[in-house]
Amino acid sequence: MKPAFEIKSARTDALAVYLHNADAAALDAALAKCAAQYRELNLPLILDMQDFRPSEADLPAVLAVFRRHRLPVAALRHSDEAWAATAADNGLPFTPPGKERPVPLETADAGTVAEITGEIASETTKQAGHPTVLVAEPVRTGQQVYAENADLIVTGTVSEGAELIADGNIHIYASMRGRALAGAKGRRDARIFIHSMQAELVSIAGIYRNFEQQLPEHLYRKPVQIHLQDDRLVIAAIAA
Repeated sequence: MKPAFEIKSARTDALAVYLHNADAAALDAALAKCAAQYRELNLPLILDMQDFRPSEADLPAVLAVFRRHRLPVAALRHSDEAWAATAADNGLPFTPPGKERPVPLETADAGTVAEITGEIASETTKQAGHPTVLVAEPVRTGQQVYAENADLIVTGTVSEGAELIADGNIHIYASMRGRALAGAKGRRDARIFIHSMQAELVSIAGIYRNFEQQLPEHLYRKPVQIHLQDDRLVIAAIAA
């Protein structure tokens, strides 16, 4: 007779939500614009409260907002063990930060950032004194890559639902069907370079644009560069 259950190790990607604003109303407004795409990923949520002490955030109110958008939180993450008791009081497992490289997703405002963790092999180099993260493999749906304080170079295709984030510039030498967010820490002179423009979203320094309709022929599936000009995203073709 088989036992009632077995426990085996398993690796599961997770949608990690890095909260930078614990105000329930602001969070609700942000999630209203993007919760549907996160639900489609069908991944567990890990709430990272690294920006807060337990006394600084109303965790039950935050969790209620996520439940309202059908995004239940599965665990709480923080480097301070003081959060363990708060997590337990709210029925959540507690975990310290892991070794994964989190990458922010686009949100409705600068107050809330959601991030997915994924195992993407990368290499950090320095070019002309500036750090660069190189990813030489495809970035699949549900995976995200974050180049912290560096530029990001991707030589493989980027699938729909994949996320690229860099505090510096982003260079994609392949088809880009996902999301690219450059200047993540507010660097307004950052740029995005794409070999084949089919992106779902692009953002520089928090100013973003969704592509719900196909771009004009001279931009769609063509090499482009994206930069900020007077608080407006400019998408320009790169001459062959």
